Amino acid sequence: MSRRRLAPGPLPVRLSLAAATLALAGCATLDDAPGGRRAESPVAQAVARQTGLPADALRLSRDEADLDAVRREVDTLLREPLAADAALRIALINHRGLQARLADLGVAQADWLAAGRLPNPRLSFGKFRRGDEREIERGLSFELGHWLMLPWAREIEAGRLGAMQRGVTAEALALAAQVRKAWVQAVAARQLEDAAFQLRENAATGAELADRLRAAGNWSRLQQAREQGYRAQAELQHARARQAAVAARERLNRLLGLWGTQTAYTLPDRLPDLPATLPERPDLERQALAQRFDVQAARLQLDATARSLGLTRVTGWVNGLELGVVRNTSNEAPPQTGVELSVELPLFGGGQARTARAEALYLRSLHQAAQVAVEARAEVREADAAARSAWEIARHHAEVLVPLARQVSDENLLRYNGMFIGTPELLADARAQAAAVAASIEAQRDAWLAQADLELALVGKPELMSAGGAAFGGAKDNAGAAH
Repeated sequence: MSRRRLAPGPLPVRLSLAAATLALAGCATLDDAPGGRRAESPVAQAVARQTGLPADALRLSRDEADLDAVRREVDTLLREPLAADAALRIALINHRGLQARLADLGVAQADWLAAGRLPNPRLSFGKFRRGDEREIERGLSFELGHWLMLPWAREIEAGRLGAMQRGVTAEALALAAQVRKAWVQAVAARQLEDAAFQLRENAATGAELADRLRAAGNWSRLQQAREQGYRAQAELQHARARQAAVAARERLNRLLGLWGTQTAYTLPDRLPDLPATLPERPDLERQALAQRFDVQAARLQLDATARSLGLTRVTGWVNGLELGVVRNTSNEAPPQTGVELSVELPLFGGGQARTARAEALYLRSLHQAAQVAVEARAEVREADAAARSAWEIARHHAEVLVPLARQVSDENLLRYNGMFIGTPELLADARAQAAAVAASIEAQRDAWLAQADLELALVGKPELMSAGGAAFGGAKDNAGAAH
């Protein structure tokens, strides 16, 4: 007797349609992702809050039109002497390393989207022949383990995406701090170059005067040689200051992503004045722990790892669960229908190994989070002490040492005009006054740099991001993730 299995009837068709509807209903969309369709939106909002810049100060360039808009904005900002806020805005939209990190968020968002999608059903088809007997088998199966774990998997990936968003935010704010420091160094280097140039001119005038006095017989050869030595030292000091100004400007150019004709911008003539007083911050450590993004990222990573541990304990038993629907018919027998269930038996310790690995990852995340908090407290205390000390030193230079040097110079000029002192004393006093001014510029620069370091300590170090990150100030790329 020959038997032929016919095509599946209405039941598998209905099950297929139901499965397709369930899959579409359970699929995540980009609109549901943390931060919405654009993964960099939370980063841009956080950077705007911390820096005081507009919300669109940080954005990802996705096509040539976006790049053209960035170039036009950069050119507009460079027409005026480059202020600190303008430099920061240029860096946020024009630094390609930061743009790459924003693009990484899109990768993490795609991983979240993939975690929220049901696996494709498996369709099996078989055709057999034995003599005159022909048989056709069709089957449709679903991986129930993945479906059952879908909410947990989606939540874990959302936590990882959130941790990366906070990590990239910390990197963007670290870049902002480096830009502010580079801007301060570039402006201060220009001031120091001007001071060195003035000192060189004064030394040249003194050397020429010494030559004339030596020719007239009023100065000894020793006095003439000393003035010539001062002139040579001043020329060397000016050359070093000029090179330092060039190097500082190039560091700023790298952070701003400028090249070609864009580097022909002008800088302000001097650094801004320091504030008259510094605000008291008794809750500095609490503020750092509340807003440092490396601390937040460590907490999120710890939470995601803890949830992953619970998920691993379940999937150790059900990750091989499959459900199949079969319906067979023949031309001589009643239809045969049924459900086929298969499950992987963890007889050889696969689930135990996964659980042990998850527990080890959780302990690692726990200790890493605690270490990040300890370092955050110490760093913010150290940065605050350094900023206050640098401010006090700069104010002492500006309010005490420089005025005293000018007072001494005025008194010596009166004494010179009254012929109570000679030319050597007057020239030595001019050099001392120039040195006091240069030291004051350096102290003011150090105060602004220390303030930038304090602002960076309040938001965290990007190299501690558990989601991976790159330090923009150098060539290193620290990337890693605990999965």
